[in-house]
Amino acid sequence: MKAPFSVYLSGIRSGAEELVRLLRKKYEYVSVLATDSCGFAVRISQRARSVSSETMTTERGLVVRVCRDGQYSEVSINHFDASCPEHAAAEVEAEIEKQRALLSSLGVGAYHTPVLPDDPLTLFVEKDCEVLPEETDMKTLVESLTALSDRAMTLSSELLDCMVSAQSTHICKLFLTENRNLAQSYVYSEGTVIALASRDGRTQTGYEGLSGLGGSELLTGLGEKMEKSVSTALELLDAEHIEPGEYEIITSPEVSGVIAHEAFGHGVEMDMFVKNRAMGKDYIGKRVGSDLVTMHEGALCAEDVTSYAFDDEGTLAGDVIEIENGILKTGICDALSAMRLGVAPTGNGKRENFEHKVYTRMTNTIFDSGTDSLEDMIASIHHGYLLEGVESGMEDPKHWGIQCIIKLGREIVDGRLTGRVVAPIILTGYVPDLLGSISMRSPERKVFGTGGCGKGYKEWVKVSDGGPYLKTKARLG
Repeated sequence: MKAPFSVYLSGIRSGAEELVRLLRKKYEYVSVLATDSCGFAVRISQRARSVSSETMTTERGLVVRVCRDGQYSEVSINHFDASCPEHAAAEVEAEIEKQRALLSSLGVGAYHTPVLPDDPLTLFVEKDCEVLPEETDMKTLVESLTALSDRAMTLSSELLDCMVSAQSTHICKLFLTENRNLAQSYVYSEGTVIALASRDGRTQTGYEGLSGLGGSELLTGLGEKMEKSVSTALELLDAEHIEPGEYEIITSPEVSGVIAHEAFGHGVEMDMFVKNRAMGKDYIGKRVGSDLVTMHEGALCAEDVTSYAFDDEGTLAGDVIEIENGILKTGICDALSAMRLGVAPTGNGKRENFEHKVYTRMTNTIFDSGTDSLEDMIASIHHGYLLEGVESGMEDPKHWGIQCIIKLGREIVDGRLTGRVVAPIILTGYVPDLLGSISMRSPERKVFGTGGCGKGYKEWVKVSDGGPYLKTKARLG
């Protein structure tokens, strides 16, 4: 079935359209983004259970953006009376005048930006979904996840706990300007399993997750994830420390994804180009990787948790080729930064919610596939590691350093896996060196979207990343 568009948003549409018309008399540009997103989050362990109606992206409210004399202002509205848009218009105007007065009193000059284009467009999208979050049988789901946690505990006496979580969110957004009327409705879901094991005072965790567009029907795959999570936790109890050094490595699709995210995610968010805070600005048209490196970014290049029809500025979603055969072609951009840089927006303007400003943010960031088998990659390595699982990642877009904490490495000697496991692993390097060393890539490609991403330490949004198995060189410690 189709995920039905919000009854609430449909009910306020005419009032929001009138709000745009009223404000348009005074301002050169007016947009309204109205959101209504509901969902659930369930967390089960051997020690506790919790059920919530909130996820990272549940919200309801409006944000109004206006432009006058090259200065953009925004006002969020928690409660909108669609029967009296005149009242809302007066509140918006009063708040904007306060903002302008404050800037003037502080001696702060506004960044002059041209008026955003407002080409006519009407769009209504309802994506497929089998089970809506608001119609999910929560009692049955809690019982199912509890049984999964209980079953995990029977697999080993060394398990301390097995934490299972499931989330599903129904996103509905309405974007209006004088000439644009866009609406979208879609559901994304995600689930994770974390197994906690202990032996001789040493504790390790195994983490597995799944995500995608769709409802709680996707969560049926958590059983397989539970078994892999338990296996990894137990395997890590025998892991050894790695000898620091530079190695030939093979990155699993999950590790390839975090490298893509950290190397050419934040590094080519073009709002950072405006502020001269990203080295990627100086590398457009230049080589940043081997000929085998092609990278896509966009809501349309994969189907996962952030695959929308239009972004929070009403820009249609895209599939941007950031890197093609090793050459950095472009970055990604929100609408205002695009105007300031003289480029086209890419559909990457995202808000944490309607009360937060827009930033250039990632959606799906993915390495392209190749033709080399994993077996051939392993056979080609004299001494190195197959890296699996991700703990965290960080980057320095101004100097292009990257650091990723990897769950484990499987040793390869003379083209064979030895069975020795090392953990944890810290992968570090200079982005062009790391990508420049990529020499093989597999045909299969996976996408992962169970986490979130902040802009610095805040502004959290959903993202996904992935790719194929990649062979390259990196410093491990």
